[in-house]
Amino acid sequence: MKKHPIRHILLSTAATVSGVLLLLALKSNAPLAPSAPLAPSAEAAGPASPAAPAATAAPGQPPVPATPPAQPPDTGRTLTGNTVRTQFGPVQVQITVSGGRVTAASARQSPSSSPRSQQLSSSAVPQLSQWAVEAQSADIDTVSGATFTSEGYRDSLQSALDQAGV
Repeated sequence: MKKHPIRHILLSTAATVSGVLLLLALKSNAPLAPSAPLAPSAEAAGPASPAAPAATAAPGQPPVPATPPAQPPDTGRTLTGNTVRTQFGPVQVQITVSGGRVTAASARQSPSSSPRSQQLSSSAVPQLSQWAVEAQSADIDTVSGATFTSEGYRDSLQSALDQAGV
């Protein structure tokens, strides 16, 4: 049997390309470390402190709590950034800020002048929104293929952050 050097070259090239593509596909969107420290568990905190005694109730009735009901959690302020005009359409970002932190970000407007713009916006905007919440700033990456949308998103996000004083 003859050995075919072209065959070996093709096989090794295909294996290399496959390996590189596999590595690129494994890029994770999740942060490597949690952004906030985890709360200690109840067991790690030590023995539980005794609860406040409940007011007495009539026999057969549930006890009446001695403390008033908890206040509803702070849902935060919603702020809308400036509308930024891009080559493919307007971009406008809305954020929710609670406790001095951005808790949510979304696009109220995104480029939709063509089916391609709609397709790019539908994939880029959720990624940009996630990055904005993780970064707590407008210092976020550009989504490949959606450069104008990414730039408009960052500019509108920065104006909303400026309004929030974050």
